[in-house]
Amino acid sequence: MNDKLKASLLGGAIAGVLSVIPFISICSCLWAIGGGLLAGFIYIRGSALPVTAGGGATVGALSGVVGAIIYLIVHLLITLVFGAAVGLDEQLRRSGIELPLSGMVLILVSAIIGAIFIIGLSTVGGLIAVPIFEKRKGENAPPPPGGFGV
Repeated sequence: MNDKLKASLLGGAIAGVLSVIPFISICSCLWAIGGGLLAGFIYIRGSALPVTAGGGATVGALSGVVGAIIYLIVHLLITLVFGAAVGLDEQLRRSGIELPLSGMVLILVSAIIGAIFIIGLSTVGGLIAVPIFEKRKGENAPPPPGGFGV
């Protein structure tokens, strides 16, 4: 397994699980950034060459995809088990709001929006990891193009 995938799986698992646990999920944005930051840290520690901002963003985004998949699956399972869709339909009916969509569709749309935010914020976490943890600036850099060096 390559280093990016390993780092992404661990960071994404942390972000996805913590973003869906009741009461802890209040800080969902922090968990997504933290998962990307953790993935970037792990990737930087295991990389032989200095990691660029693009590499940090890539590992952060991969971490976000893993976290989003975990978030979607667990969030929708919890919603089905506790019957939140039925409760949402009842509450909307009682309040006199008529929507063309059912409660389950609304919950699915909100879960997809949450997953998109997890991917974006994990990418930001991966970007933040590079300036914080990458200390090998310029080491093993390729030489400049011919004709410019003395």
